[in-house]
Amino acid sequence: MFSTRLPRVRLGALMAAMAAAAATLATVAMPMAAQAADMRSADIHPEDYPTVQAVRHMGELLKQRSNGRLTVKVFAQGSLGSEKDAIEQTKIGALSMVRVNSAAMNNICEATIVPTMPFLFRSTDHMRHVLDGPIGDDILKSCEKNGFIGLAWYDSGSRSMYTTKRPIRTLADARGMKIRVQQSDLWVSLLEAMHANATPMPWGEVYTALKTGLVDGAENNWPSYESSRQFEVAKYYSLTEHSMAPEMLLFSKVMWDRMSKDDQAMVRQAAKDSVPYMRKLWDERELKSRKMVEAAGVQIISVDKTSFQAAMKPVYDRFITSAQMKDLVRRAQDTK
Repeated sequence: MFSTRLPRVRLGALMAAMAAAAATLATVAMPMAAQAADMRSADIHPEDYPTVQAVRHMGELLKQRSNGRLTVKVFAQGSLGSEKDAIEQTKIGALSMVRVNSAAMNNICEATIVPTMPFLFRSTDHMRHVLDGPIGDDILKSCEKNGFIGLAWYDSGSRSMYTTKRPIRTLADARGMKIRVQQSDLWVSLLEAMHANATPMPWGEVYTALKTGLVDGAENNWPSYESSRQFEVAKYYSLTEHSMAPEMLLFSKVMWDRMSKDDQAMVRQAAKDSVPYMRKLWDERELKSRKMVEAAGVQIISVDKTSFQAAMKPVYDRFITSAQMKDLVRRAQDTK
């Protein structure tokens, strides 16, 4: 017999979010002219993380521009559950917004696979130029049919591998290592192409998994590696820079459809205006995080990137299959 019981943390988070959404649902039922909204947004990162601060900044802009009628409350530190939990809550309207990494949407909105692909972006400037233009807009728009309004792209930096027992310098060094990845088919395939043993698990479990030896390593950006304190137990940071998978700010279509056109436009503009603020914070935080882990004795390892890049063709063959996705990849690669 199958159990219908949910894990206590997940069930509690969902019930809390749905209870909190009741007031919002009541307000959106008011006449449009008098509509007020206390929008709720979730993030797994800590209070001082650039994505959390950026959404709060967006809320401040909305509050100013709506004379206090539209506000945003950010639930940080995974207080409403994992990214998967928050995505589910946003889809049903229990949350207004969620900030997630694009990889978390790969199994929901197919086009989000494109910016998640390994070695797609040549640099941070290239990534920003691609996502700020029509390619980024097309990918965000494609998620609407799945129940999400794509508002903005945030930076997530370059993701690299970090390990507990020995460094990774070449593709051969990754063979057989148990590496934590996001709960994404693409991420599993990416690590398998490196001949590593991909181990999907929620972000909140990674520190303990590294410390106890459940996994040999993980992969992420500088601020996540630092803010999670994972550098304390995984002292080798190998600069594979295999992905610049960006962050996404998504709005619940259920809630969106209850808003006036003017309020929708105001939310879109505030989200767009939060992007430069986020990037400024990100650039500062990335530099600060790297200096912090270096000071803590982390060994930063240069790698042979060509060996990793050459191994990625099977990943592209498996995931970039439709004409639309091939076109998006081509347009991104051709962007100067």
